[in-house]
Amino acid sequence: MPETTSTPNPAPTIGQRVRIVTLPPYVKTADPMPMLRPPSAISVGEIGIILARQPGDTWSIRFAKGAYLLDRDYFELVEAEDGTHETANDAASESND
Repeated sequence: MPETTSTPNPAPTIGQRVRIVTLPPYVKTADPMPMLRPPSAISVGEIGIILARQPGDTWSIRFAKGAYLLDRDYFELVEAEDGTHETANDAASESND
């Protein structure tokens, strides 16, 4: 039987840009006193920046309407044109050119 090689999802790092692929049933704010919000606070396809990693493969991500805690299942890394994963610094330097 032929072996199939699959590349595992690369681990996100702080500062990387991510895109929402599915909405969770609710979102939790990434505030010192977190609150639950309806999933309409973010939208599928929205781009955010990873701020920190939390326990349990949960990530703190900054979006236009605030920072939220999301599990890894709900987002994907945004790839730059050269196939590498784009960071917030990469995007800022492109806009300054």
